[in-house]
Parts: sequence; C-alpha cells; structure tokens
Amino acid sequence: MTFICPEDRIPLLSADDDHEEIARLLTTCAFSWDIERALEFALFRTYAVPSISALLARTGEFAERPAKRYDDTELLLSEPLENGLDSPRGRAAIAHINDMHSCYRITNDDMIYVLGTFVLEPIRWLDRFGRRAMTPHEQRAWTNYYRALGARMGIRDIPVDLAGFAAFNAEVERAKVRFATSNRAVGQATLDLLLGFYLPRRLFGLGRPVALALMDAPLLEAMGLPEPAPWLRRAVPEAMRLRARILRWMPRRRRPRLVTARRRASYPSGYEISDLGVWPSERRGTRSCPMGQASEPRS
Repeated sequence: MTFICPEDRIPLLSADDDHEEIARLLTTCAFSWDIERALEFALFRTYAVPSISALLARTGEFAERPAKRYDDTELLLSEPLENGLDSPRGRAAIAHINDMHSCYRITNDDMIYVLGTFVLEPIRWLDRFGRRAMTPHEQRAWTNYYRALGARMGIRDIPVDLAGFAAFNAEVERAKVRFATSNRAVGQATLDLLLGFYLPRRLFGLGRPVALALMDAPLLEAMGLPEPAPWLRRAVPEAMRLRARILRWMPRRRRPRLVTARRRASYPSGYEISDLGVWPSERRGTRSCPMGQASEPRS
C-alpha cells in the first residue's frame, strides 16, 4: 500500500468510516517515533498482570530469543495497520495471531486489557510528550481501529469507546496488578532488549534508570524494578517535553516510516508472516496448535 503523509488530511476523514487510514497516518507519519515508544512502554503494563507475564515467561522466548519475540509482536501488529485489516497480508497476520492464541488458555479479560493498553498508552504518551496531543477526532478513530482489530481476533465484550477502555483497564489494574517473579523476569528481559536499541551493554546501568523514570511507581513496584532517583523523575520528562517543543518547529514527515520495511537482525533475509511467533509444539517440529490442545488451564 502506497500513501503520502500530510497529517492535515486527518480532519477530512471520518473517525468511524476511515479509522484505518487515520490510524495509519498517526502511526507511520504524524507520530511514528512517539507511538512506537508508547507501545513499547504499553508492553510493560501488560507484564504487571501476573496471569499475562506467567504465560509469556512459560514460552521461554524472553529468556532465549527476546529480540525475535519483540520483532514478531511488532511485525504481526504492524502488518494489518500498514497494509489494512482486510488486506491479504493483514488477514494473514491476524489469522496467524489467532492460531497462536488458540494454543494458550488466555482469558477474554486479559485480551481486552492488552488491547486497551494499545489504545490508551499512545494517547497518554502524546498528552505528556508529543509535539501535540491527539485530537478527540483522532482518539475516536484510534479507538475504532483497535476495536476493529479486536473483533477480528475474536475478543468478546470490547469496550465501545475510549472511556470504556480507560474504565476497564483501571479496574483490571486495581484488581490484578501485583508483584510476581514472572513480571520481573519478562520486564527485565524486555527493558534490556529496548536499551540495546540505543546503548552498548556496558552502558545499560546508566540507561536503565532513565527508562524507569518514564514508568509510574505502581508499575515499577509490580515488576520489582527500582524506583529512579527523584531528580531523574523530574529531568527525564522535562527532557522529553523539550524535545516536543523543538519538534513543533521541525518540518512534518512526508513519507511513511514503515515498521514492516525495517531491517531486523532476527530476519536478515526478510520474513514471511508464517515465520513469526511461537507455539508450544514448535520444538517438536510443527508450526500449528489445534484448538483444544492448549497447555494451560483456562480461567
């Protein structure tokens, strides 16, 4: 799919009928760096729910192949967004996600919560650190995109609007977010992976508190990660806000920044959608998991 980037097209589009195009423009053009970072930090919120982190830890991917696990997640979510939910590649990626999910006993509430983090965290990030916040029109389209994605994933009882997602996720966090060793294991592996995008390993000790300064105290407590120094709590957000002020004077992006086009060490020769993800039976030489063969009890 080929498209151009002027974000002033967004107000001319319908938040209900054109939500896919608006979400694409927001993610690949208007806020490409910010939304990618926001979704990375959204992952940490999911790791603070022990039922989610325990399942992720049991796959072994975070201990053995954290970069591949991250790339697979990002690519499977980006294929439908960049190519269209009902495009051939979009349909293939969503079917692949659904096949993988059928291997595990995942509660519907956990699925809604993860979907809600993808809705809420980019909006919150841009409120804090973006060169501008998402407009109400953009927020509605963004929510509608993820509602449409969730419906294609078979998620039931999806909240109907942004306020519904906010209320649902707040209740989950009140009831379920608590410390577990799996939270810390998955969170620490992901944090080190993300730091590796920017720093050599010998400097992780310097970079880790900076990243932690962007996370709230209850989240850090649930993952068993240390609270950063108070001065970092002030300095890091202020540096992000300074970046936002500078960006307001910069030229707008004219061509899309596509996640699916990026070179990745996990797939040096490129990838097929069928290459992505992990199944419990993978080491036995099969890439599928029939419904009903999930390895964890449904709750």
